[in-house]
Amino acid sequence: MSKKVLVAILNWNGQKHLSEFLPSVVLHSSNDAEILVIDNASTDDSVAWLKSHFPQVRVKQNPFNAGFAGGYNTGLQDESADFFVLLNSDVEVTPNWILPVIQAMEADENIVAAQPTVRAFLKQTHYEHAGAAGGFLDKDLYPFCRGRIFGQVESCDGQYESVEEVFWATGACLFIRGNAFNEVSGFDHDFFAHMEEIDLCWRLKNRGYRIIAVPQSKVFHLGGGTLNYESPGKTYLNFRNNLWAIHKNYFESNLFLKIFRRLTMDGLAGIRFLLQFQFKHLWAIVRAHFGYYGALKRLKKQRAAEKAIHHKLNRKGWYKKSITFGFFLQGKKKFSDLNADDFYA
Repeated sequence: MSKKVLVAILNWNGQKHLSEFLPSVVLHSSNDAEILVIDNASTDDSVAWLKSHFPQVRVKQNPFNAGFAGGYNTGLQDESADFFVLLNSDVEVTPNWILPVIQAMEADENIVAAQPTVRAFLKQTHYEHAGAAGGFLDKDLYPFCRGRIFGQVESCDGQYESVEEVFWATGACLFIRGNAFNEVSGFDHDFFAHMEEIDLCWRLKNRGYRIIAVPQSKVFHLGGGTLNYESPGKTYLNFRNNLWAIHKNYFESNLFLKIFRRLTMDGLAGIRFLLQFQFKHLWAIVRAHFGYYGALKRLKKQRAAEKAIHHKLNRKGWYKKSITFGFFLQGKKKFSDLNADDFYA
């Protein structure tokens, strides 16, 4: 491969994941890419284990745990590559997983980010929650995937095998041009973890760039390695970070009406948690809203800065209708249930 590809794996106390999943990365990537493990100040035996078992893998140690977003920003700040592949430590890759994505991206220089199809490691007949076959946004700016809407994950029956332009690509296995990552200054480190890839992709889309999903490449993601999907901590970060991303990147004049609608819908989600006696998740939403209010001054500055350099939003991958209404009231549980005409072209 003529282009330099750097596979960067962020690790924090994940020696168990590294021992299980890194062998597949080394086996199926060494001919196509350099492999770098960025260690986020682990206190387990990760670094010693890596140096002992995989001396061919380069290791860079961050001075402290800056989360997913800050960890990658710090680890990649002195790196140079045509393409970065940001890969979770709990992902098993398959033969020839890199080349199809790079080839698809090189077909159009305006394609700056991409993802493979992500299947569940523990249930390999199904898509995985984090990314599935590509990410989208609805009219209320809720993220969903081709292959996963809310908690409903589809089985893989060959229904999403075409290369598709999407709105966001999963952070579990994110291919991104090195110059594009640097152009937008990487992830927003304030996010710490969760939805930072949506924020990053949104900033790229605001500049008119394209993002794609390439099903000719497949990986298997364990998921929940750092925060379990049922964790109130994850609920907090997802609700807070989604509001942050909207405030920063949604440039229409009705921003505050959009935010008010989202806060109201979040409140309905909180009532649902209440009725299910999931009080910790209800409290997580309350905390998330206060986390949003407390960041408004910073978000206003970030929005102004982004808007000043925003060129033209590429709306491809944006659903014109409410995914919430369709899912809960119309029974649209699968991506294939959605009308293609209801997406921006």
